Amino acid sequence: MKKQWIIISTFIALVGLYFAGSYVYQNADHSLKDEKTVALIRPHAFVLGNPNAKTTIVEFFDPACETCRNFYPFVKNIMKQHPDKIKLVLRYAPFHKDSSVVVAMLEAARLQGKYLETLGVIYKYQDKWASHHTPNIGLIWAFLPEAGVDIEKIKEDMKKPEIEALIAQDIADVKTLGVKATPEFFVNGKPLLKFGYKELQALIESEL
Repeated sequence: MKKQWIIISTFIALVGLYFAGSYVYQNADHSLKDEKTVALIRPHAFVLGNPNAKTTIVEFFDPACETCRNFYPFVKNIMKQHPDKIKLVLRYAPFHKDSSVVVAMLEAARLQGKYLETLGVIYKYQDKWASHHTPNIGLIWAFLPEAGVDIEKIKEDMKKPEIEALIAQDIADVKTLGVKATPEFFVNGKPLLKFGYKELQALIESEL
C-alpha cells in the first residue's frame, strides 16, 4: 500500500511539474513575442501611406546603404499600386560608420516638415557621400539645400536629446529583433525570410 502511495504521489508531482513548466514556457514565449511586437513599431517612427491601412510594412534602413536606396522606390511603387491599403513604417538600423549622424540630419529635417525631401536628397547623392562603403558625412551639407531646409537649424536641432534618444531606441530595437543587415522588412509582423524584390512583393501581396 505504501509503495502504491509513493508511485501515485510521484505521478502527481510529475504531472504538476509538467503543467507548471508548460505554463512558464508559454508565458515566457508570449513575453518574448510581446517584446518583439513592441520593438517593431514605435510612436516616433515616420509613417508613409494610410496610417489606418491593414497591411503594414516595417523597414529598417541605413541611409548609407545602397540596397536601401534601391528598394525605397520599389516599395513606394507597390504602395502606389495599392492606394490606401499599405502603410510603410521607417525605422533606423545605422550600421555604417557615422550613419547615426545622417539619421540625426533626417530627424532634424523632419522638425521642419522636410523629412521625405531630405531622404530623397540623401539617397539621390548617396554615391557621392557614401561611395565604396566609406561615408564622408561632411559632403552631405552641400546637397541638403536642394531639400529646401534651413541648414543652420538642422545643425542646431541635430543636438536635441530627443533625437539622440530616438536613435538609441531604434538601435536597441534592432538588437531585440535580430536585424543583422539592411534593408530588413517585416510585413504585418512577418519577417522577409528570403531577401529579394520578388520575395518582398509576394509577401506584401499575401498580406493584402
